[in-house]
Amino acid sequence: MSKQISIVAVALSMCLLPVMVGGCALLGSKDSPTIYAPDPRVEADPSWPEVSWQLSTSRPTAPSMMDSARIAVSPTPGELQVYKGASWARTPTEMLESGVLRALEDSGKIPAVARQGSGIGANYRLIMDLRHFKADYAGATLPSAVIEVNVKLLHSHDQVVVGSRTFRHVQPATGTDVSLVADAFTRALGATTHDIAGWVLTTGQAHETAHPSASQK
Repeated sequence: MSKQISIVAVALSMCLLPVMVGGCALLGSKDSPTIYAPDPRVEADPSWPEVSWQLSTSRPTAPSMMDSARIAVSPTPGELQVYKGASWARTPTEMLESGVLRALEDSGKIPAVARQGSGIGANYRLIMDLRHFKADYAGATLPSAVIEVNVKLLHSHDQVVVGSRTFRHVQPATGTDVSLVADAFTRALGATTHDIAGWVLTTGQAHETAHPSASQK
């Protein structure tokens, strides 16, 4: 009996094998989009000040066409398209906010930083407006990843803007393949979040120095 059961089990497994292989083939079919997830790791600059105040971030704003899972590309000036068969794992605003939060958290320079509404008693609030997050040929033979963000730092108690700056990074891709364009975005996003994190700490601390009682309000 045991031998008969074994023979049946082997027969069933041989029958199921083509089905399983067929299922795998479907998962990897060419109709499925390739999903890219830029995830840069940012190292803190030793020159960044260590602060005692806390920060919250508002969800970044962006044009609807820009803040999409589709990867935007500008082949000619004034023209905006998307790469076929490719998408982001998260929207550009989600990548930007998460990147800045993690850069600040990992820096060890600030006691607490979180998204607005998390419940922390934030002394300052960071507002970001994502203006560009696209691959741009700009007349060249290879595209560049372009990220442009305007940021404002508000003092939470009186809603005074203590600093405002626009950051723009243009990172050339090493080829026209979408994977190479995504790599360029990873580098551009890392540079952008690094610079924003450093600017937030420096600008907030300068306001604290000029207004020693600011964080006590």
